[in-house]
Order: sequence, then structure tokens, then C-alpha cells
Amino acid sequence: MCGIVGIIGTQEVAPRLIDGLRRLEYRGYDSAGIATLDGGVIARRRAKGKIVDLDARVREEPIGGATGIGHTRWATHGVPNEANAHPHANDRVAVVHNGIIENFQSLRDELLAQGHVFASDTDTEVVVHLISQIIGEGVDPIEATRRALSRLEGAFALGILLLDRPDVLIAARQGSPLAIGHGDGEMYLGSDALALAPMTRRITYLEDGDWAVLTTLGAMVRDLSGATVERPEHLTNLSGAMIGKGGHRHFMAKEIFEQPQVIGDTLNAMFNPTERTITLPPLPFDPAAVPRITMIACGTASLAGMVGKYWLEQHAGIPVDWDLASEFRYRAPVMTEGGLAVFISQSGETADTLAALRYCKQKGQHCLAIVNSPESTIAREAHAVLPTLAGPEIGVASTKAFTTQLVVLACLTIALARARGTMDRATEARLSGALTEVPSRAAEVLNHDERIREIAQETFTPARDVLYLGRGTSYPLALEGALKLKEISYIHAEGYAAGEMKHGPIALIDETVPVVVIAPSDELFEKTASNVQEVVARGGKAVVFSDAAGVERLKHLALEAIALPAVDPFVAPILYAIPVQQLAYHTAVDKGTDVDQPRNLAKAVTVE
Repeated sequence: MCGIVGIIGTQEVAPRLIDGLRRLEYRGYDSAGIATLDGGVIARRRAKGKIVDLDARVREEPIGGATGIGHTRWATHGVPNEANAHPHANDRVAVVHNGIIENFQSLRDELLAQGHVFASDTDTEVVVHLISQIIGEGVDPIEATRRALSRLEGAFALGILLLDRPDVLIAARQGSPLAIGHGDGEMYLGSDALALAPMTRRITYLEDGDWAVLTTLGAMVRDLSGATVERPEHLTNLSGAMIGKGGHRHFMAKEIFEQPQVIGDTLNAMFNPTERTITLPPLPFDPAAVPRITMIACGTASLAGMVGKYWLEQHAGIPVDWDLASEFRYRAPVMTEGGLAVFISQSGETADTLAALRYCKQKGQHCLAIVNSPESTIAREAHAVLPTLAGPEIGVASTKAFTTQLVVLACLTIALARARGTMDRATEARLSGALTEVPSRAAEVLNHDERIREIAQETFTPARDVLYLGRGTSYPLALEGALKLKEISYIHAEGYAAGEMKHGPIALIDETVPVVVIAPSDELFEKTASNVQEVVARGGKAVVFSDAAGVERLKHLALEAIALPAVDPFVAPILYAIPVQQLAYHTAVDKGTDVDQPRNLAKAVTVE
């Protein structure tokens, strides 16, 4: 959930470490720090708050050195303050860490009994003292590190500096992602490839149980027994230029406006223009023989999966279970033999989703990943991958990753329906054609940005509570709209199936509660219209997103009604996701919150 960057080379590293940490700000954090090997000592600078605070600290108290590590922390053990900020260090060892050391308390008690004094409340600091204790027993520092790693339980990605071995930088991975970058006369370490993008395109991803010794000449990767292992080198397409704001005030705004392009890119990867059909890459299983699908994800990705459940059951005629990854394996689900498990993740490193994937593999399921990072752990461990082509998503609140996930799920639905014989050629052509219209229609939706900004300022910024309603595939969008508003504006919001309103939520409605209604003109529109009447009858302020026909039907009831382009109901969820993103964005901006890095949240949740 936090970020790691490391460099071993021949040039001063402190400014470069801070630049690397800036590229990791999107992951969410509450403190930051760097440590270097500087003139025979471990020099360290840390700060609570943002990278700008750390940068100011380093400018006031510069540190030198050509080898160093940096970290952005998202608090787990101990409050966000300088004492708990990484790197943690003593006079022999410095460590940065993503993840959780599950047996830290027993290790801490053991080290306290041996006379070690701890300066923080973190689980990470035990790694510093454990390595130091073993070195103090006369063991070579690198071997001491290996022995210490073998005693750690839990999930971790580690970057380690050893004062007695200034010629090396050590990396270790168990559960949390970690990448090595290859340079010319220097080597790099990062929690993802984006941290290393301006320095190198040559990346090696460590596997669970790997630890590596980096020098200026290269890296030696070993397992915990000490045996050398080979890990392939990849050429990433990421570059530092890809993470600019492109003239927008926030990354989130940029990413909302990128959606017509990335939706088109993702669709074009699976659409055969000659035959005007959807073509998936070869799959290592027979789609026609799959008896059941399990859709598994967290957060926004899970809501894409919920839309996929509606689509697949309606058009492909296949039963679909929808599960939150964080709950999935703990209920010991019974898996249908030969079933397909679909895992959706923006980062491809989501800890709960990865754990669910491994559970499903043990249960003999075919595992298909829908990810935005094709070299991520989930992508590497799945049997097959359908990539989204959203490009780097920096804003913590997902936007373009969500809509491209929907595009992939729509394509998967059409392909499975064709393979299973549940969709005739005319219907397939109609739905495929509707998909090809979405990029241009998405661009039309963005033309409403100024009006949505006005609605946000007038109606949503003053609100304490907001309800979102939808039916059918608009129900997951109601959940997503509420999630977006909560995430970045900190306004309490709830999404409901519109038909459930009378079963409790209607008690909350009065003149102070805006109600967002997602109501494309589909077979459920009239029922949703009835719900709007019930909202208005109780003083609720209805803000309706529909098409021109729907707006004409509801404009006399709604406080505000935005007419979106008329599209086939099949693709409506992709289109209608955009205005709820805009509404949340403009509300948050008007309230003055940190839109791109909302409090307490992280972009990649790599611990349970």
C-alpha cells in the first residue's frame, strides 16, 4: 500500500530518491523518508505528511551518498508521525518495508530481552534489530540478512542497507510486489515499475520468497535457501511522461477525460473490424464448457464484476457468483468442477484478490485475470489475462480503470455467449456495434462537465448525506457513485437498488438529502420513474441521469436532469459511470479535499 524506491550507483541519490517517491504518491501515504550510506554512516531524513515536507527537510539538512532507499508510508502499526516513518534504522542497518510482519510481536519481545531498544511502534523495526543481532553474533551481513528473512512471517517487500556492505543493496519479497530496475553502472529498486520509469525500462519482477543482492553491476536473485534463481527481464512501456497531469488540475480530472481514448484502445484490442465481432485471445479452457463463473474483486473493481454478473447471466446464460475478495475464501466456498473464476484488479497486486486466486487454483478452477498491469502478480499467476489498456491510473479513486474493466467484461460476455450458442448473430452484431459507439458517446458525456460542476456546488457540497438509486445494471453504478463520493469528498453516501428504497432507505429522505437516480431508458425505466416520484413526494431532491427521452419524462419531478446520449442498454453502464465520477470530483474540489490522495486511502492495497 506504500511505496519503495532504492538506488545503488555512483551519483548522489537523495534528490533522485525523492523524485522516485513523488512518482509513488498516487499509492497513498501519510509520511515519507529516505536513508543513504553517507561517508561511513547511515544518514536518514524523515517527515510526517507529504513529499514536499520531506523535500524541505532534506534541503535544510542535506545528505550525500550514492546508495539509498526511500519510502512513502501508509500507517498500519503506529500513528502517522516522524518516529514511525520509514526508513527504520540503527547504526548498522536501514530498512524500508511494505506489508505486515505478522510475527513482529514475538520477535520484538525476543529482541527486547536481548537488550535492543526500539524507537517506533512499527512492525518494521524488528527487521532492523533482527539483522543487527545476527551480525553482532559474527555472521557476514548478507548471510545475516538471509537468516533474518527466514524468520519473518507475513507479507513484505523490503529494501535493506547494510553499513558493513556499502557495495550492496538488498531486496526481498514475500506477498508484496517488488521490482528491480537495470541501469548502466547502477541498479534500482521499486515497489512498481512506475517508480523506476524515468531511470530504466528494463525491469525484473521478484517472485514470492525471492531476495536479491544488487550491486552497481547487476543483481543476483536467490531463494531463502541461498540457491540462485533466474527471473526474466522485461521491457516496460511506462515512461515518466505518462504520469503528468496534462494541463488538468488533478490526475483524477485528467483520467476522467482520458476515458474516450482508453475505452477505444481497450475495445480495439478485442474488436475485429473486418468481421465486426469480438475476438478474445486464445484461452486455455473451453468457454462453452464452463458450468459456472465466480466473479471476484475488491472495491470499485468488484462493482465492475457485479455489472459483469448481470451481463453474463442475461446474455450468456451462465450462472455467476459475485464475491468480495476480502470475504471470499473465509467462507470456504464450494467450487463447481471446471468452473471459471474471474479476478478483476487495477494494480494486479490486490492482496485479497491474489489470495482468492490462489484458493481457486487449489480448487481446480480456470482462473482469468482482468488487470491494468499485465506483468503484475495476479496476471502472472492466472491461467489467462484480459488486459485493460487504461494506462497508468494515478488518482486513488478509480475512473478509467473502472470503465475499461467494464469494456473487457462486455467483450467477454459477447464472446462467451457466442461460444455457448446463447446469442444469435444479429444480436451479437447489435451489441458489438453498440460497443464501438461508446468512445464517441463518452466524449459527448464530458461536454456536461460544467453543468455537473454547478450541480455539485449547489446541491452536493452542502449535503451531509446522499443516496444513489439504480435498477438492473444501474444498481452497481449506484453503489459506485456512492463509493466515489465517499472516497474523495468524505460525504456519507449510500447506493441502493431502487426497488429496495421502500424497504428502509426511504426513511432517510427529506429536503436535505440529494438523491442521484441513474435511469437509462431500458426495460426497467418506468419502475425507476416511480421511485423518483416517491422520492419527490417526501421532499427529496432528485438529480437524474438519463437520456433525452428519460429526461423529458422526469424533468417535471427532478431538481436537475442531465440528458446523456441514447445508447443500447447493454453499454449504458460504461457511459453512465462517467457523470457519477464527475459529480464526485467536482464536489470534492469544491469542498477542498485532496482529490488525488484522499485521506486514509491507498491506491494498491497489498495487505489484508
